[in-house]
Amino acid sequence: MERANLTPHVHWAQRHRELYLRVELSDVQSPEISITDNVLHFKAQGHGAKGDNIYEFELAFLEPVKPQLVYKVTQRQLNITVQKKESNWWERLTKQEKRPLFLAPDFDRWLDESDAEMELRAKEEEQINKMRIESRVPKDHSFYDTFYTIANVMYFCQALAFVEILNSLVGIVRSPFIPSLVQVLGRNFVLFIVLGNVEEMQRRAVVFFVFYCWSIIEIFRYPFCMLSCIDIEWKLLTWIRYTIWIPLYPLGAVAEAVCLIQAIPVFNETGRFSFILPYPLSITIKFSFFLQIYLIMLFLGLFVNFRHLYKQRRQHLGSKKRKLK
Repeated sequence: MERANLTPHVHWAQRHRELYLRVELSDVQSPEISITDNVLHFKAQGHGAKGDNIYEFELAFLEPVKPQLVYKVTQRQLNITVQKKESNWWERLTKQEKRPLFLAPDFDRWLDESDAEMELRAKEEEQINKMRIESRVPKDHSFYDTFYTIANVMYFCQALAFVEILNSLVGIVRSPFIPSLVQVLGRNFVLFIVLGNVEEMQRRAVVFFVFYCWSIIEIFRYPFCMLSCIDIEWKLLTWIRYTIWIPLYPLGAVAEAVCLIQAIPVFNETGRFSFILPYPLSITIKFSFFLQIYLIMLFLGLFVNFRHLYKQRRQHLGSKKRKLK
């Protein structure tokens, strides 16, 4: 005889732009939460009213919502935040008029429409006051807006850097394939995956240092390579090209490492890019696990590039010393 699905107790509240769901499950494991065709699908292992079991439910929302959601697991419950597609007040949560038995208002967060409008106005006024204050703040405040200022340029440049790998692979340039691959893939991983997909990371100060270290090296490397294509060498530029990496590569690696360390708890909290291995394993693999692996590989890659660049420096600068003897 097939056992009926167990549903947890769910409490809900709303604002004009958001919906809040509080799922009464403790010690939650392997949560599977998604929104498809405006229906929220929930399934998780946890301790609820029927003990330690698998609980699941579905909610068809009254009006359209955005398919992306954010959830946070605590020891006592699981909180879900859903964004409405349009900012308005719903008369109820679900499409069906009769409220599901497992669903109830969250009186800890409950506001009626007039109270919510007052809260919204207060937030808007706070935002306006904040903008006024920021307008008087010195422009170094934009230090934290580095990503929003130049992200599109960095996306373009780092995507175009894949051409370096192809040039090395087919022999157009003499750069070794492995160091080029390590550097380009590493930078694109940090830019597109860690920073590009996690809004919480985009306002961190470390973004400035990551972009700065990446860019300052290329300011000298690319002119050197372009002049080399037409057999022109500037001694000062050559010296800078094969020397500036000595301080900047370690600083860039440290900046990337700090970025990854700051991103790990964010990915843990949101569950972004995490996945569950198929039955019978049913193990949740968190994306932060891959970040920790990449953190180790980052310094291994730094060693590979250091060795390569050191050989290049000896080849271009050391040979002249031997001629003088």
